[in-house]
Amino acid sequence: MGNRLKIINVVGARPNLPKIAPLMREMRRHPEIEPILVHTGQHYDEKLSDIFFRQMGIPAPDVNLGVGSGSHAAQTAEVLKCVEPVLIERKPDVVVVVGDVNSTIAVSLAAVKLGIRVAHVEAGLRSFDRTMPEEINRILTDAIADLLFVTEEDAIEHLLREGRPRSAIHFVGNVMIDSLRHFLPVAQESSIGRDLGLVDGQSWRRFAVLTLHRPSNVDSADKLGELMSAIEAVANELPVIFPVHPRTKQRLAEAGAISNRQLRIIEPVGYLDFLCLLSRATLVLTDSGGIQEETTALGVPCLTLRENTERPITISQGTNLLVGTDPSQIINAARAVLAGNSKAGRIPPFWDGKASERIVETLLQQPHKKQTESRAQGHGLNKLFV
Repeated sequence: MGNRLKIINVVGARPNLPKIAPLMREMRRHPEIEPILVHTGQHYDEKLSDIFFRQMGIPAPDVNLGVGSGSHAAQTAEVLKCVEPVLIERKPDVVVVVGDVNSTIAVSLAAVKLGIRVAHVEAGLRSFDRTMPEEINRILTDAIADLLFVTEEDAIEHLLREGRPRSAIHFVGNVMIDSLRHFLPVAQESSIGRDLGLVDGQSWRRFAVLTLHRPSNVDSADKLGELMSAIEAVANELPVIFPVHPRTKQRLAEAGAISNRQLRIIEPVGYLDFLCLLSRATLVLTDSGGIQEETTALGVPCLTLRENTERPITISQGTNLLVGTDPSQIINAARAVLAGNSKAGRIPPFWDGKASERIVETLLQQPHKKQTESRAQGHGLNKLFV
């Protein structure tokens, strides 16, 4: 058993969970792998995390660092400080990080400085907007990771332009879509449609789904007010279901009352219920990166309420339209979709539900142990493991 490949998988926030679930499931199919799950506790809330663990069959974390919320600097520093002893004690052969949250860069930095190889899932995505904290996390993680697993071909070009060797880059597809395909049949059994009065007999009514959470959209009362005025106009046409992130709920209360009864503000919902809503929606409005991908995979029209996106393939090949945050543009784009003038997208290459299989296969082919030892010696880090 001593020759098993020891892999630490890191989850920090709710968006990481649909990415880590298929990876953990695939790793557990291989007796030659010892998968270890570390939750940094960057976001930990019953509705936002625990329910996802249960519904997605993710094992309880082997380690929970419990770092909690805080400023970007405080959170990153706390993860760095707390994860280092775990890495020293567990001595993994490789650390797998996903996405672009603070935990992603913090754990990567701690691992690399200990001579441990880092694999970044969803590498190479770029919005080219450095005012987004996630963009900084993506760039820095990709600069220090050893293995770069990409979801789309544009990402390969970005990484090569930044000087990463082609041998480090692996085009594997999208683990988010692995989760979507795996759980969609179960999600379709959800009662959420009936609970919200969206089902008449056996037929679903037309409705839209809205998510908002980016600081650039919700932290300014004026900006949030403008966006909500556009959403209320859309809600005149059809019900808009708005599961509200706790951060956004607080901001909405500060911005003023919602007057349109067809704008349905509800508590956050679990992954299966949300996937059910996404799959049945006539239209989705969002500022989330992952939802742009999920709607493309589901063939559902998506309007992204941002000025840029790090997932351009959802626009060039998928059902996503970048509409910005101008209320008139949002309303016009929504009306066009409702009139039947939505984009006919297609499923991008390798978004076939097998990305996690390709990732695990690649990890098993890597000479991790030898490299880890030589790097540790090169960094003079062997003393740390004594």
